[in-house]
Amino acid sequence: MGELRSLEADPPAVQYDDEERPSRQLGGRVGLGVAVVAFVVALLVLWQVFRPLAQGSQFYLIIFLAGTLPLVFLCYHAGRRTAPRDRPSTVDWALAALTLVVCLYPISPFGGGYDGFLDRQGLLEPADIGFGAVLLILTVEACRRTTGWALPVVCLAFLAYGYYGGLLPTGWRISHAGLDFDQIIDGLYNSGSGFYGTPLDVAATYIVLFTVYGAVLDLSGASRFFVDLSVAAFRRSRSAAGRTAVAAGFLLGTVSGSGTATAVSVGAVTWPMLRRAGYPPEQAGGMLAAAGVGAILSPPTLGAAAFIVAEYLDVSYLTVLGWAMIPTVLYYLGILLAVEIDVRRFGVKAVELPQTSAWRLLTRFGYHFSSLILIVVLLALGLSATRSVVYATILAAALSFLDRRAWLTPRRLFTSLSAGVRGVLPVVAVCAAAGIITSIVTKTGLGANVADLLLDGATAVSDNATVVLALTVVLAAVALAVLGLAVPVTASFIIGWVIIGPALIDRDVSAPAAAMFVFYYSVLSEVTPPTALAAVGASAITGGRTIPTMWQALKYALPAFLAPIAFVLTGPGEYLLARGPVLGIVGTTLAAALAVLGLAVATGAWVPGVGPAPLPARVLGAAAGLLLLYLAPPTIIAGLIALALAAALAAWRRKQPAPTPESHGTT
Repeated sequence: MGELRSLEADPPAVQYDDEERPSRQLGGRVGLGVAVVAFVVALLVLWQVFRPLAQGSQFYLIIFLAGTLPLVFLCYHAGRRTAPRDRPSTVDWALAALTLVVCLYPISPFGGGYDGFLDRQGLLEPADIGFGAVLLILTVEACRRTTGWALPVVCLAFLAYGYYGGLLPTGWRISHAGLDFDQIIDGLYNSGSGFYGTPLDVAATYIVLFTVYGAVLDLSGASRFFVDLSVAAFRRSRSAAGRTAVAAGFLLGTVSGSGTATAVSVGAVTWPMLRRAGYPPEQAGGMLAAAGVGAILSPPTLGAAAFIVAEYLDVSYLTVLGWAMIPTVLYYLGILLAVEIDVRRFGVKAVELPQTSAWRLLTRFGYHFSSLILIVVLLALGLSATRSVVYATILAAALSFLDRRAWLTPRRLFTSLSAGVRGVLPVVAVCAAAGIITSIVTKTGLGANVADLLLDGATAVSDNATVVLALTVVLAAVALAVLGLAVPVTASFIIGWVIIGPALIDRDVSAPAAAMFVFYYSVLSEVTPPTALAAVGASAITGGRTIPTMWQALKYALPAFLAPIAFVLTGPGEYLLARGPVLGIVGTTLAAALAVLGLAVATGAWVPGVGPAPLPARVLGAAAGLLLLYLAPPTIIAGLIALALAAALAAWRRKQPAPTPESHGTT
């Protein structure tokens, strides 16, 4: 890969989550101490895969939380101007120690031991309530440090709803009897639906293993190889720069699983060539953001929320990967069409790239794909996701010795395992905080009540079943989009599933379709204005204006906003999740691909292979996209006609002679 090293400096280190705010760069004894603790946690996680603790899953989660949550206070500053950025303050050390104590209390002799603590479920003693209340405060503070104020405020709102819900008028759908403080703490501290519920379970079993795998894969040289391969594969075309950015985003997503981090990492390498090719900064930033977000949608390492989908629906991770395959193809098809259109609209020119053969790179470094393939193969053979990713990590570490510059020596292996656990700290804080929300929703029945509210709102407009479902879907999409503006992807999915999921299922939408609908809209918050974190990160790389960059990212990602609606709106829409007969899946996929083409015409003002699209052709393209995505035979036929008319209109317009000064006459 030496020939490509001159293209640009190595990209910044890949981050391994999409929740994270900038953390402290710890050095010296403190940095070493944090790394050692993180390494020990990594060993515990690996031990749990092959020799689960005899006391059960909750016992393991208690120890895992005790090993990770205190690190948040050491690795993330409080956000105040006076807070030191390079080392923990005295308050940080005190909070870390206090967190360790309250996390370990349920299994300590002072709490009567683990069995004694469980025996007091529903009948907690004052000391239990006190320790639980302190852990509640510390969890919210850890979440604030890693993600900002939005999610903690949401958690406090749910706590207030649980405590004061009995004061709401009895005629309100969301009213309930009210929970006293002891009941709230019991549900959080001594049950399977609070701090130690499904979100933390997924973080402590699946997500942490995949972050460790990503760290090992990165240090083994895979990230650099993926970028180099993308450059080499498209070096001969005018659209090489754009295609390279998109392909690199897809490949790097297998390492990071983070939209914002992938956009920044890819942008650091590809922005110079995009600039030389003639891309405006906002256009390039939008492309990078959309390609980066595809990282969270792309098998085989989807974002953290995908593991929660598998856990909530009690299906294998491989099944979720299968559901994501066709939507991923459609998503990147939309981006690539937009890239090809932009090449022609903006007069993008070819750039001189290093003359390295893609085949040569594949022959020399293609082994980096081996561990990714191994994950899929082992899952297909029926092995658990946890063991599959551990074996893939071992393979990636072993293969690193094929490149002397990337040897995973004991020191580098220690670094990768520690970095993997550090990378999951924000996710741990988010998942523990999400347990607050799920516990309150479970105890108050809020999910069913909100489902009834959405249904009432839809039926107030019409009593037609199709119209009611369509309105419910639109209201759910809007609610999820707004929710995603405030909270990270993982938390957005958890809240959306417990609140919005029941409303969709009550309208006879299948659980897989409802879950993937919520999943996609949670992920797409990364490119939804006015927050659009991936676009913000990309604009920082390109120097473009932030808001226009967000709108460009939205343009590139538009098909991903509409395809999930097709999952739940019609029966054939579920074929896009590869659920159904083969012919049905193939037919709906082709129809959806043509819908993506229609949407690209509408947003890009160009018909690929024809030429510029006048306004009427763009309107026809948009109509074609919407009609085709409804996936019913009559609408598919109408959509095909609209798309053909758009192409014909663009072709006719192209044949018209260009106006000349003489044609306007003179006076």
